[in-house]
Amino acid sequence: MKDPGSEDHKPGELHYLVSASDSHQRLDTFLSSLSQLSRSQVQRLIEKGRVWVNEKPGKKDHKVKAGEAVVLSPLPDQPSDLCPEAIPLMVLFEDESIIVLNKEPGIVVHPAPGHLSGTLVHALLHHCPDLGAIGGILRPGIVHRLDKETSGLLVAAKSQEAHQSLSLQFKSRKVKKQYLALVLGKVSLDRGEVEVPIGRCLGDRKKMGVRTGKARAAVTRYRVLERFPGLTLLEVTPETGRTHQIRVHLAHLGHPILGDQVYGGRRKAGRGRAGGGEILAKRQMLHAWHLSFLHPKSGEYLTFTAPIPSDLEGILEALRSTMGEGDVGEEDWGVLSEGRSSARAREMDLESR
Repeated sequence: MKDPGSEDHKPGELHYLVSASDSHQRLDTFLSSLSQLSRSQVQRLIEKGRVWVNEKPGKKDHKVKAGEAVVLSPLPDQPSDLCPEAIPLMVLFEDESIIVLNKEPGIVVHPAPGHLSGTLVHALLHHCPDLGAIGGILRPGIVHRLDKETSGLLVAAKSQEAHQSLSLQFKSRKVKKQYLALVLGKVSLDRGEVEVPIGRCLGDRKKMGVRTGKARAAVTRYRVLERFPGLTLLEVTPETGRTHQIRVHLAHLGHPILGDQVYGGRRKAGRGRAGGGEILAKRQMLHAWHLSFLHPKSGEYLTFTAPIPSDLEGILEALRSTMGEGDVGEEDWGVLSEGRSSARAREMDLESR
């Protein structure tokens, strides 16, 4: 929980008040979960005397207690080896605190082995020259991410204060996210929920799965928007934020996402039927459609909508042309139309849907 603040706070300092739910965690674990710094980065700051607990120098193995005041003073911005790149961005909203983007499929969010250039971070550094080391020099401004082939909404922070606020909102599940997913097979229930823990696969550390020794709780809700022969369009709401959660849960449900080369099983080529023809997806048909959160500075509740990408829209139009409106109702058609035409919808209340 964030400390309400005081006039004695120094610029750049991050202040936290330990809540009962965070009690008994190691200090380094507690801070890494809130600040988006890695545990090793937090440990280095602790060793350099830049972390205090109740106004005393902190120790990395200290078990935090409810009510303790924790202060993290990051090191001054360090020069980054990352070179800004003039990669086009689809900006839906921007002010001095945040930038909201509609990410194209095929772009990696932050640098990693095998992707040392051409990432969203490189593009952000070009678009926002003052981004610096907000949140860490390898992931400046990043508070959440989308998989490489997933399209849609992503918010980044442009200040330490905004980064802290957004990170806390994600951790406390105050950020609301909804996705569109075109999945294989006919989903029989109009609405459903998958509550199955997810962890890293023992045999392949790059994959996540439900059969692992160190799984963490994960919940995904879904509702059917349209049904086609051999395919179903879902609106998916992840209640938790595990890596690859939607992809893993839908595959576990028996309905992997069309085009998912990792979790599609034997059908990973991603083929679906459209009348007498065949639909082939070149990437996973998953789109981050709606995103809602509190503005870090004004406190205003913001909701954004990303237009459906052309490849997914093309597949849906091909499917609809073979069967008319299918099983979709008037209310859902209105929602889909809004997704095509609106880049921003402030007044949509995702809580009530």
